[in-house]
Formats: sequence, structure tokens, C-alpha cells
Amino acid sequence: QVQLVESGGGLVQAGGSLRLSCAASGSIFSINAMGWYRQAPGKQRELVAVITSSGITNYADSMEGRFTISRDTAKNTVTLQMNSLKPEDTAVYYCNADVRRAYSGHYYSIWGQGTQVTVSS
Repeated sequence: QVQLVESGGGLVQAGGSLRLSCAASGSIFSINAMGWYRQAPGKQRELVAVITSSGITNYADSMEGRFTISRDTAKNTVTLQMNSLKPEDTAVYYCNADVRRAYSGHYYSIWGQGTQVTVSS
């Protein structure tokens, strides 16, 4: 019932920038952490960045300094600003959220369908 929808992927030259967006919808009481992960062909899915409802952020080492994660908690959205993109950043980027559907409920993880980011050299 709860869904995440990503947007903003595309083709960009090395050194360029993209901004990814993700919006959560459905029956949601609250969201704790939201984040971005990516998966290249033949590779495992890896963390890009996460942000909590209180604004605490965590970045993978290869992304810190180039990428910036932010969110609008009231709107249940999260964005990823990607600068100085490299060919090795090419991957499908997935939005993730830890969602609670009721006041007394537990948090569980949901995923978006992903958006393709391709960086040419």
C-alpha cells in the first residue's frame, strides 16, 4: 500500500550533475530514515546516503563530498544532489524508507522501483 517513486535519472557526461527525487505515498504514520542505494550491472546493491527524520546523514566514502542528501519530512520526500559525476557512478539508484503505518506499529523497509543514472566518459 505504501509506495516510493523515484525520478530524475538520466544520461550525463562525466563531471556533470543530476538531482534525484523520491516521494513516499500511501497510508503512512511516520518515516524514520530515508535513503538512496545503487546497483550496477553484476554488482551488489550498495549504500549511497541515508538521512534520518532528525536530519542526521551518512554517506558512503566514495560519495561524500560530491553527493548531498536532503529531505522534506513533512512532505515525505528525499532528494539526492549528485555533482562531479564519474562513469563509475553509473547504476540504477533506488530510494529506500523505513515506514511506520500506525502509532503503535513497527518500522519496516520499503523500496522504490529505481531510476537509471548513466555517466558517459
